[in-house]
Amino acid sequence: MITRVRRAVTVCCLGAVLGAGLTACGDGGRQPARPGPSAPSATPVSRPPTLAPGPAGLTPVFRHGPRAAADKTVALTFDADMTADQGPRAAAGERFDHPRLIRTLRELKVPATVFMTGRWAEEYPGQARAIGRDPLFEVANHSYSHYAYTEDCYGLPVLPEERMRSDVERAYAAFRRAGVPQAMPYFRFPGGCYDRAALRALTPAGVTAVQWDVVGGDAFATDAGAVARQVLDGVRPGSVVVLHCTRSAAPATERAVRRIVPELRRAGYRFVKVSELIAASGGRS
Repeated sequence: MITRVRRAVTVCCLGAVLGAGLTACGDGGRQPARPGPSAPSATPVSRPPTLAPGPAGLTPVFRHGPRAAADKTVALTFDADMTADQGPRAAAGERFDHPRLIRTLRELKVPATVFMTGRWAEEYPGQARAIGRDPLFEVANHSYSHYAYTEDCYGLPVLPEERMRSDVERAYAAFRRAGVPQAMPYFRFPGGCYDRAALRALTPAGVTAVQWDVVGGDAFATDAGAVARQVLDGVRPGSVVVLHCTRSAAPATERAVRRIVPELRRAGYRFVKVSELIAASGGRS
């Protein structure tokens, strides 16, 4: 059984198909050169909310929060899917970050969840650390390499089943080296592609797989209005919106966010991180 959201997968993987995988966001320029240790907390850190295991103990899958109209919440998520083989392009000067988008989210006071690959955190450790230490955001796992966890996932290289868990753990290790103090136990499959074997392989990792129910359609889009309309037309209470943040592959996203946020707020929506939607779900997918 392969579960896919075709339009969403196209958004997430089109860059990989064209050799230009979608990439991540950051806030460059103001971070120290090397990561420092996290400051000790005076109070115990509570465990982030997760879903109960699925049937047969498989990794649970979360797609949206409660649909109650009385509490109109929505989570904006941004995939940071730099692939493992894009190092030479970065070395040649190609930028896979989008500081303006992160600044806009801060300016508008919009909480967000960034699903980051380990490879991106290695390329931009200062930015990964700044995002991870900002209480407005949370960092979640989008694999280390952005290789597919199933066959036939829109041209992505395929990760063998026996390497899936270690790929996830390698990403968490990259986050720790970058100085991210508490990456969340949430995982987004590259391309949104998964099957029963992938869910079984990740069970020991203890993560909740996070999909979405609204596709932003921002990959390679230049019309910010069209991206905004697609999001606004799709959002319902509890929605998880998938977007991207990169200067080259999603150039309209920051402008679209400036339209999306005030419109949804006027409609009575409150922006939350994925962890809040999961907590509100009471452990049920």
